Amino acid sequence: MDELTRLKIEAAAFRGLVQHLQKRSDVQNVDIMNTAGFCRNCLAKWYKAASEYFGNPMNYEQAQEVVYGMPIKDWKSKHQKSASAEQQKTFEETAPLHAVISVVT
Repeated sequence: MDELTRLKIEAAAFRGLVQHLQKRSDVQNVDIMNTAGFCRNCLAKWYKAASEYFGNPMNYEQAQEVVYGMPIKDWKSKHQKSASAEQQKTFEETAPLHAVISVVT
């Protein structure tokens, strides 16, 4: 596969993931993080890191808006719930498995 085709496929897969996460606003970040070791915020951090790497710096809030599909304050007020004590405990216990934010080229 040539490089351009690979990049197009990866970009389309990323957009599909972002669209799915935007549609599934019922699923809380803490649940995704506790299960998969990454969440919407991690995705925004990867996006920001890649943007900076490729010479188009943006701030974290701008990257979050790409991932959430709206300003983060709006998403929080519409969809975010407080984490339960059990969710917080699981989050702490799984911390060593959480995503490392870096640019993969």
